[in-house]
Amino acid sequence: MSQEEKVLKEERAFSKEQYWEWYENMLLVRRFEEKTAQLYGQQKIRGFCHLYIGQEACAAGQVSALTKDDIYITAYRDHAHPIMLGTDPGAVMAEMYGRSTGTTKGKGGSMHIFDKSVNFAGGHGIVGAQIPMGAGLGFAEKYKGTKNLCVTMFGDGAIRQGAMHEAFNMAMAWKLPVIFIVENNGYAMGTSVERTSNVTHLYELGAAYDIPSRPVDGMTVEEVHIAMEEAAAHIRAGKGPYFLEFRTYRYKGHSMSDPAKYRTKEEVAEYKAQDPIEKVKQTILKNKWATEEELKEFDKKLKARVLEAVKFAEESPYPEKSEAYTDVYVEENYPFLDS
Repeated sequence: MSQEEKVLKEERAFSKEQYWEWYENMLLVRRFEEKTAQLYGQQKIRGFCHLYIGQEACAAGQVSALTKDDIYITAYRDHAHPIMLGTDPGAVMAEMYGRSTGTTKGKGGSMHIFDKSVNFAGGHGIVGAQIPMGAGLGFAEKYKGTKNLCVTMFGDGAIRQGAMHEAFNMAMAWKLPVIFIVENNGYAMGTSVERTSNVTHLYELGAAYDIPSRPVDGMTVEEVHIAMEEAAAHIRAGKGPYFLEFRTYRYKGHSMSDPAKYRTKEEVAEYKAQDPIEKVKQTILKNKWATEEELKEFDKKLKARVLEAVKFAEESPYPEKSEAYTDVYVEENYPFLDS
């Protein structure tokens, strides 16, 4: 954190209500993801599954800084955002179970959570594919004349995709209302940023397109919130896109099938000492907004919510076989389905 950022943080005071919102959102997602890992180990959840444990401040700070009308699109590490935006955790869990009550009727699984009702335009499995899509969503908002923006997230691996550079160029040329965010958790699957590029300060890539860009401490929710407010104000003033590099860390492997042997226990421990949830918890305790015992009871309530989500998923039916032919094409009675 730079000296300027430290001064900004000290000058900016957040309310008790804001800290409680952050704590609830981040802790709920942490407990949800921990349960997801357990269920995956029991083979109740199948397919690919990518957890957000450690990165919760990135999502919480975004949601608190923006409006309900703004749009979000991300990659396949996509459980946290819809839950924080208001999607029923049961619907997210049911989707991972492949049940008809899931966010995409059980057809998408962990990597394809969508919820139009909260303006979550989905998780996307093709690396970097969501970046030009996010630019397109921003174009639509500009075309309609709204003040809404699209938050477009991707990992440090996707930053090597040509589609990102094309999207950056078009977004800046057309002054599209998009906040591009690279969630730099240090590793593209199992390969460190240092091994893939001479440019390790990823936000610097925005300079090639004259996009205002800066790094953000993604392990500190206050810093994320402030950066998002700054970017949103720039965009809503009609000045075009903004690029943020959230420097964060995932405590688990890239996916549930990744043993993460490419990093040391000492490195993981170093980042766990910066846990974003623990930071907010300590602020709550320091200000005497709750006691340790009250926070333990609060944690129990959130764990109970997660268990309710699991119960909902397990009691939900699988999709009918006929569902394989629905939601495939926009046009009903598509010619190739006549036979």
